[in-house]
Amino acid sequence: MLTQKQKDLLMFIHLRISEKGVSPSFEEMKEALNLKSKSGIHRLITALEERGFIKRLAHRARALEIVKLPDSVIPDSTGKGGSVLSGEFGSSKGAASAGPIGTNVPVMGRIAAGVPISAIQEQSHSIVVPPEMVSKGAHFALEVKGDSMIEAGILDGDTVIIHKTSSANNGDIVVAYLVEEEEATLKKLRRKGASIALEAANPAYETRIYGPDQVVVQGRLIGLLRNY
Repeated sequence: MLTQKQKDLLMFIHLRISEKGVSPSFEEMKEALNLKSKSGIHRLITALEERGFIKRLAHRARALEIVKLPDSVIPDSTGKGGSVLSGEFGSSKGAASAGPIGTNVPVMGRIAAGVPISAIQEQSHSIVVPPEMVSKGAHFALEVKGDSMIEAGILDGDTVIIHKTSSANNGDIVVAYLVEEEEATLKKLRRKGASIALEAANPAYETRIYGPDQVVVQGRLIGLLRNY
């Protein structure tokens, strides 16, 4: 079992290697964990190495290799379930003050949980999400407008985290671009023969049926952020 500092350092190293292909310097680690000296980083790295989470590569500067991650931060291999996070962790300001390590995700406008509106516009800002909320590939975030998905736990004002993909399974909640309307909506996808049904999670909204060439999947819901 890892301490919180050990886990924070492990995730910081993992994130930096994933982004830049090289492990961070001891100075960068010290600043990221808000430690006063590099000796604390040496102790944390030694502890992680002894527990089998990292390996030092001989005769190479800044050479650390991630051997494994804690089970608690490995994404669900099915891609289902996603994650829900409340509070201020989803904002860069909250992340800076609390000190957790996270992943930057661009916010690309609003998505309708109700009447379709345009989505995936220009990036307005970025938010910080826990690294366990995202997996491999590209991700983006959208601000929810409307109440058609309330029974799926998605409320007006929430921020949804989307894995960018053009494929989805029956029952997935997706960002669906409607070709003729040139708008997008957040709905549950169902395929019925050659047709595509976009289902709301609110009985006040009816299911809408489209032809296979009328809907383009732009991403699949994997997480949700909410401020109380």
